[in-house]
Amino acid sequence: MEKRSARRRPWWWRLLVWLLASSGISLLARRRGALSRSGVPAAIVTGTVTAGAGGWELGLSLIFFFISSSLLSRFRQQQKVHIAAEKSNKGSARDLLQVAANGGVATWCALRYGLRQRSVTSAVQAERASCDPWLAAFGGALATATADTWATELGVLTRRPPRLITSGRPVSPGISGAVSWPGTLAAAAGALAIGIVLQGLLTLARLLSGGASEPDRSRPLPLAIIAWFSGLAGSLIDSLLGATLQTIYRCPRCGQETEQRRHQGCGSLTQRVRGWPGVNNDVVNFLATLSGSLIAAALSRCSAPYRGRD
Repeated sequence: MEKRSARRRPWWWRLLVWLLASSGISLLARRRGALSRSGVPAAIVTGTVTAGAGGWELGLSLIFFFISSSLLSRFRQQQKVHIAAEKSNKGSARDLLQVAANGGVATWCALRYGLRQRSVTSAVQAERASCDPWLAAFGGALATATADTWATELGVLTRRPPRLITSGRPVSPGISGAVSWPGTLAAAAGALAIGIVLQGLLTLARLLSGGASEPDRSRPLPLAIIAWFSGLAGSLIDSLLGATLQTIYRCPRCGQETEQRRHQGCGSLTQRVRGWPGVNNDVVNFLATLSGSLIAAALSRCSAPYRGRD
């Protein structure tokens, strides 16, 4: 009989281990202000399901996203807090809806990938599973969330006014739908970073399971490239949705555009100037990560014909 890898431990054991790990990380993030009170249980569920079902490789990729995003949020934090107070209707601490919007699609993809992997019994099959569309979709969703977060945290600090992606009109930093070269480069870097981390961890997992001893008979499109392209595309879709569908208000007193129904800057009730009612930043983030996951899954399937046959 073939030996089972460490990945094949009982599902309840993996869930228990990652429940404890996710709880510890989430509570620490709460103490440091990265999560709100409602965001803690959402982060625990996201981490537990992603790593418990999809594997430690996917769990560590999710942790990389969270840590890198948290560190970038602290970069020139005072300046960004002022911008957020004027434009955004939420603070820097992620709440339940923000966690779900950014990580919900990736969590679902990790769960579906893990369920399919339960039938894997050999290192050869495990290596072929690296081309699984659900795995690619996970990478695309997480890369989109990373790209969007990096672009927001760094692009908002640009000295030149960003421009609305639909019209090119100069707008204030922090407004939804705005793009800039620094933000776009940050998005590309974030998507590529998560792709490299995910593929590196999957490669390490195959080495630990003995997959390196098997001949490599496949030449699929590298997962890092899929994540990079789909993540960057997803972040641009996020900007496009932010400029078209997301509800944006204008303060009648000072004329500033904001996501707030009551402008915190001057306390005035704002007026809707564009977007669909009920479509806020959380909805846009969810649709963007869903788009990134679908693009990645399509790229994975398109590269399948290039794989070698036995």
